[in-house]
Amino acid sequence: MTIELHTLSNGFRIVTESMPGLKSTSIGIWVQAGGRHERIEQNGIAHFLEHMAFKGTKKRSALQIAEQIEDVGGYINAYTSREMTAYYARVLENDVALGLDVIADILLNPVFDPSEIEVERGVILQEIGQTLDTPDDIVFDWLQEVAYPDQALGRTILGPTERVSSFSREDLTTFVGEHYGPNQMILAAAGAVDHDAIVRQAEALFGHLSAVTRPTNLIQPASFRGGERREIKDLEQVHFALALEGPNYRDPAIYTAQIYASVMGGGMSSRLFQEAREKQGLCYSIFAQAGAYEDTGLTTIYAGTSAEQIAQLANITMDEMKRAADDMTAEEVARARAQMKAGLLMGLESPSNRAERLARLMSIWDRIPTLEETIGYVDGVTTGDVKAFAADLAANPGAALAVYGPAESAPTLDALKARLAA
Repeated sequence: MTIELHTLSNGFRIVTESMPGLKSTSIGIWVQAGGRHERIEQNGIAHFLEHMAFKGTKKRSALQIAEQIEDVGGYINAYTSREMTAYYARVLENDVALGLDVIADILLNPVFDPSEIEVERGVILQEIGQTLDTPDDIVFDWLQEVAYPDQALGRTILGPTERVSSFSREDLTTFVGEHYGPNQMILAAAGAVDHDAIVRQAEALFGHLSAVTRPTNLIQPASFRGGERREIKDLEQVHFALALEGPNYRDPAIYTAQIYASVMGGGMSSRLFQEAREKQGLCYSIFAQAGAYEDTGLTTIYAGTSAEQIAQLANITMDEMKRAADDMTAEEVARARAQMKAGLLMGLESPSNRAERLARLMSIWDRIPTLEETIGYVDGVTTGDVKAFAADLAANPGAALAVYGPAESAPTLDALKARLAA
């Protein structure tokens, strides 16, 4: 595997990784602009813009964008997160130039036709409606909101219906002008790649652009505050999501947080799965995860259970979190380390995962840490580190809770924190 980097004079970054033996390439452009870069009146526009990218350019109609990629057996897609928007394609090695040309076209030459804006507005409103009808999706939006209230980081990526219903062509072009400069983009490709050819094409496509200085007041520092949102509704299950503040993605403690989450709820052997599902039969789904942003992070636990069992499940979750600070074993930590390393290595067998990783690491570090460096951080986490992390979580007075469904008997956040700290 060979990783190569190049930066154009305007700050546009290119990173590629050759994977010998592959006949295809995953290529994309990751823009360092997402939900947290929106002003309150723009909430949802990054996602709206992602949708509009495929609705036609000065060179291609929406149908031509799809046909030119699918005519060669490839696929093209995009997604919006809270800190990034990605536009990517998977094509055979002889079609890499075509894939990059199409992606560049949708980024640089969108027409934002008013009639297409109205069509896509309807699509996005349907997407919002679908999310509202999916309890285990909406509960995480509510959790984010109570963790970071009155902040861009706490707002939904899709945006509220009233905002999406009013976005105009000018709103889209304003967001592009503020956040889509070449110095805010990362081109990442993995698989059957020719680095020099990609650099030459990128220079021709993006080299003429001028760097954009993003106004500093557009990025609001995160402040975890916590709180509770409880929505009572006649559903089959109560959806329970709890979050405590964790390390940001540049903090070495993120590896400790990830190992803790794996021990607690990362698989069938995890503590919460074994106690709540296997021994007590309280739920079908329960898991823990550690997510991170530029300046904050969340350690999250989710479970779905019946109205009659939510109190018992919530209390067991607190008891297991408290117990982890006292009796976490070296065997559990070793298993979690093995799971993390295996997940990383298995994921790297996919060119799409590799391209995603390259872009993410460039965004964080402006370089690509070696695989050995990453594994070294994972191996460096000790049982003592994880127990100390668990103890800090238990002692942390801040927490966020979202509960949705027939949740009348679910414990309050204050009751859960008191049980955790007892």
